[in-house]
Amino acid sequence: MFTGIIQAIGRITSMQDKGGDIRLGIETGKLDLSDVELGDSIAVNGVCLTAVELPGNGFLADVSRETLSLTSLGGLKPGSPVNLEKALTLATRLGGHLVSGHVDGLGTVISRQEDARSVRFVIEAPKELAKYIVHKGSITVDGTSLTVNGVDGARFELNIVPHTLQETIMDTYQPGSRVNLEVDLIARYLERLLLGDKAAEPGAEGLTMEALAKAGFV
Repeated sequence: MFTGIIQAIGRITSMQDKGGDIRLGIETGKLDLSDVELGDSIAVNGVCLTAVELPGNGFLADVSRETLSLTSLGGLKPGSPVNLEKALTLATRLGGHLVSGHVDGLGTVISRQEDARSVRFVIEAPKELAKYIVHKGSITVDGTSLTVNGVDGARFELNIVPHTLQETIMDTYQPGSRVNLEVDLIARYLERLLLGDKAAEPGAEGLTMEALAKAGFV
């Protein structure tokens, strides 16, 4: 688990083919690795990866074909900047929100607009994720815990302050940039819970108006 508070910006140093998978080399910059051991989890642009080598100035991690197909990691190249966060501990301040490091889908940056010292982004999510994105709710973009400032269909707006722009890779975003999205974990569990006994049935899908009515919400 993670908090969505980025601890450092790292850089990709290598991308080695491993029989269809990729072994990523990541230089971790200011991220303190003194308490990291082999097998520990580190989020890279919001993707939970396992450290398989610790050469000293960073770590190496294997990325499966499934992860490459479902996230933006396959589009990285040596030199690409990445958001980094170590897994939380019981002593970690939960400054963001609970983040699993399991990407739900890829979003696309639609627009970027300067607003005084902040920057406003509009991002379009996959249609199937729109129901989990709410005004003033939480969403994770490339591992960064953010507050949704507006919603219009599958598009949502973010207001990013200078500190976040400086401490994450968001300042590199331009229209067309692809970003990893993870929706609020609680919304996912709530949807499943409201299915009730139907959740155990083969082929059970998301919430319907009938299920909401039965639960007393409509």
